[in-house]
Amino acid sequence: MFSTGQWIFVVFFIVAFITLLLIAYRKDARLHKKQYKGSKWVLLGFLGFVAILFLLKVVLNR
Repeated sequence: MFSTGQWIFVVFFIVAFITLLLIAYRKDARLHKKQYKGSKWVLLGFLGFVAILFLLKVVLNR
């Protein structure tokens, strides 16, 4: 189905793509730690709000 040259290209492409992804992730990870410090609390607040709405729905439908 694929020639030997195509398989070699696929292997090199995958290795290069994963390498570039890892380099970009490490570079951005430092920036994200600085830019998005309080994002955990926003997520917890949102999940808490959704949980309260769900509990209200369960309690009021009885």
